[in-house]
Amino acid sequence: MDRNGKIAIEQVADGFGMSKGQLAQTAGLARETLYRSERSATVKTQGRLREMLEIISRVTDWAGGKEQAMAWYRAQPLPAFGGRTAEALVKEGKASAVRDYLDHMAVGGFA
Repeated sequence: MDRNGKIAIEQVADGFGMSKGQLAQTAGLARETLYRSERSATVKTQGRLREMLEIISRVTDWAGGKEQAMAWYRAQPLPAFGGRTAEALVKEGKASAVRDYLDHMAVGGFA
C-alpha cells in the first residue's frame, strides 16, 4: 500500500516479476490501465487488484510461497468451477465465489 491507501502497483508487479501490463492482464484489466495513474487509482481497478491479491495471499502458505501461489491462481483448474482457474473467475467478477471455495476447503471440504 502507498501513503494514500492504494495498492502500490509497481511494488506488486516487481514482487511477482511482472510488468504492469502483465499484472493488469492477470487481474483482468486492460494492459494500459496500470500505466495511467488516474486509471490505476479508480475504485474498479483497486478493487480488482485487491481481490486478486487477497486470493493469492490466502493460498501462499500452502502453495509454498508467493510465486507458487501466483502460479496456482493463474493455472490450477478448480473442479468446483468446471475446471476454470481462480484467475478466470476473478476476471468474470466472481472473486467472492473463489473466496467461499477457499473457505470451504480450509475447513476440510471437498473440491
